[in-house]
Amino acid sequence: MRVFKHCCEALVRSSLWRALWVCAGLFGAVLPAQAHKSSDSYLQIEASKTGTTLRWDIALRDLDAALDLDADEDGKLTWAEVKTAWPRVQDYGLAHLQIEGCALRVTDRALERRNDGAYAVMFIASDCVLPTAPVIHYSLFREVDPTHRGIARVQRSGEPLALLMLDPTQAAAAVSAASQPAPNTVAESHAGSSRWEFLREGIRHILTGYDHVLFLLCLLLPSVMRRTPDGWRPVERLSQAVLPVVGIVSAFTVAHSITLGLAALKIVSLSPAFIEPAIAVTIILAALDNVWPIFPVRRVVVTFFFGLIHGFGFAGVLAELNLPTSAFAWALLQFNVGLEIGQLLIVVCVTALLFLLRQRPRYRSWVIRGGSFAAILVGVLWLIERTANVSLMPI
Repeated sequence: MRVFKHCCEALVRSSLWRALWVCAGLFGAVLPAQAHKSSDSYLQIEASKTGTTLRWDIALRDLDAALDLDADEDGKLTWAEVKTAWPRVQDYGLAHLQIEGCALRVTDRALERRNDGAYAVMFIASDCVLPTAPVIHYSLFREVDPTHRGIARVQRSGEPLALLMLDPTQAAAAVSAASQPAPNTVAESHAGSSRWEFLREGIRHILTGYDHVLFLLCLLLPSVMRRTPDGWRPVERLSQAVLPVVGIVSAFTVAHSITLGLAALKIVSLSPAFIEPAIAVTIILAALDNVWPIFPVRRVVVTFFFGLIHGFGFAGVLAELNLPTSAFAWALLQFNVGLEIGQLLIVVCVTALLFLLRQRPRYRSWVIRGGSFAAILVGVLWLIERTANVSLMPI
């Protein structure tokens, strides 16, 4: 505790430009990032005593980033362009997926339109009998998007369902060096419970979901201040900042948990064409309220309403797997707990930093106003990108 106290005092005594540099870094990390749906592909593996079949769904937008399918570069993929590129898609896919002991061959192909866009579907077969603990080498999009994940659903006749999160960076390491982490191995476990795959995926989704992170930052910027008729005044005690933050975070958690469950169960389905621009709007409005109060109700109410919108942005991972009820419930619980762990990490770190900076004379102008205007700018750019299907910020 004494060491922590000295560190805090040193931070408080540090020059203003260093403090502001840290805050700017929080937004700088967001500015160059695209905040669209996470890159995932879906594998459904059915194993019997006579052979193995796979259905592999890969988003065309991801394939275009890796293979440049848009031949005329007009920003739109046509059926003719996809049809011409199918041999490259097939070769690329099979080069980045291997099941040890099984020779894979593509037997059919299809296109499927989903809420978040069109997917290329490959139907794959093998004459091999899937081993009890098959080793899957998966490296799809490793060279263009190391955050990509493959989500595998493995079903053997008469045996429990197994789920596995396939990390392309782990697969590559396992192939190249025995000293690196082991390849992805499907464990015979109910919904992948022994590996807590979806809990880790929930943490990854919130930490790499830059739009969700930026929304949280907008809510936290004024958390260490109190708005009075004379303007912003810093709180005297950390508890005065923590209690409102707990209320805001709780409202956001409950709200996005509700819509995450509804969307993942496909009870309520809203297109990303609506949800992604709507999330950008929540960022703009939350930041704007920091500068000019625009909401007639308490911020916790606004946070709950906006949290309902953000919940739909988390749902894609689970909605595409068509899991049995028990497996779905366990995966959903893990994923949601992972979201909250990642969210807690962000809130604790940011609130502690802002509390240390709150007494600075320029906190209101540089951090609250400057940070909010930066968030508004990013939100507007994302809104334009998501409604006009253009790219204004580098990846």
